[in-house]
Amino acid sequence: MMTNLFSIFDPSTNLFNLSLNWTSTMLGLFLIPPMFWFIPSRHLILWNKVINSLHKEFKTLLGNAKINKGSSLIFISLFSIIMFNNFLGLFPYLFTSTSHMVMTLSISLPMWFSFLLFGWINNTQHMFAHLVPQGTPPILMPFMVCIETISNIIRPGTLAVRLAANMIAGHLLITLLGNTGPNLSTIMLMTLISTQIALLILESAVSIIQSYVFAVLSTLYSSEVN
Repeated sequence: MMTNLFSIFDPSTNLFNLSLNWTSTMLGLFLIPPMFWFIPSRHLILWNKVINSLHKEFKTLLGNAKINKGSSLIFISLFSIIMFNNFLGLFPYLFTSTSHMVMTLSISLPMWFSFLLFGWINNTQHMFAHLVPQGTPPILMPFMVCIETISNIIRPGTLAVRLAANMIAGHLLITLLGNTGPNLSTIMLMTLISTQIALLILESAVSIIQSYVFAVLSTLYSSEVN
């Protein structure tokens, strides 16, 4: 039962032993470029407003404009690709790559490691100071160093698990409810359809929120190394 349930997340579709499900991650490359060449539409204007709002917010979080000049574009791109892949999972027969740890860890781990490497090479004293919060009693300093070190090490894992778990949870709930459809009466079936529509709206909100949370936390982690 559980094997069949979680099999919806398996990248099993293949052609000539090549997995085709993961190619859905790259669909945005075919859809996004025409937006910038066609006559500006309402969707493009809305997306530009979203990007400008994110740029202002990320620039505020990053601080120090001289060092972090242009860094907000990295996190806007990160937000865009995660949100796009989250939304793809809401369409039938499309693979949700962000529900797999191999995808989320591939994003969070190199980014976290590069921030950490940059901080320890360029701002060593600042990174050591972060290990002991201001005002910590001397007797608690060794424990605080251990706690802060562990919290820094698990950051990429928490980013990856948070995104993957939220994507899996919503899709599992929709799948479980959808499997009960053939056995229901007409009235209950209409109720189920209404519930599924409400869940899809909720999952759309979760797709945006989780991509925003991932990008904001990544921005905060990068601002700590300066």
